[in-house]
Amino acid sequence: LHEGLGCLAAGVRTSLAWGRGPRARTRVTHLRGVGGWLTAVRPMGSRIPKKQVLQLTDAAVQRVRDLLQLRGKEYVKLGLKSRGCNGLTYTLNYSDEKGKFDEVVTQDGVSVIVDSKAIMYVLGTTMDYVEDRLRREFVFHNPNSKGECGCGESFNV
Repeated sequence: LHEGLGCLAAGVRTSLAWGRGPRARTRVTHLRGVGGWLTAVRPMGSRIPKKQVLQLTDAAVQRVRDLLQLRGKEYVKLGLKSRGCNGLTYTLNYSDEKGKFDEVVTQDGVSVIVDSKAIMYVLGTTMDYVEDRLRREFVFHNPNSKGECGCGESFNV
């Protein structure tokens, strides 16, 4: 068994180990933990499942679809702005093109672009559309949010 040692940075060591045949190739990652080094072994070419950046409820999908058809646009773009009591607010704008590092989330035929600067703040967020006697709005259920202002317009992470 041969072993090639990768980089050592911030307590992470990666090495590639291979033996005979393509199935013997593995990637070994060593992580420095509180009690010492932890080791994770996985076959080369296997991917760690990627967490969904944004999920849309059925109501949100239908409302986005209606808005895109009404305006004749291809995408709705989700972004963040610094404002409000708690620091960050969500922005939704129409868009016909995506940026180089933007993430496109397609669900039930509707595509939403997540701005590249907002991805790390909205990772795992569920976008819903609520309509009742007092309001009609998109509501975001963000697991990264540490707090919201009283009116719900802004949040912090």
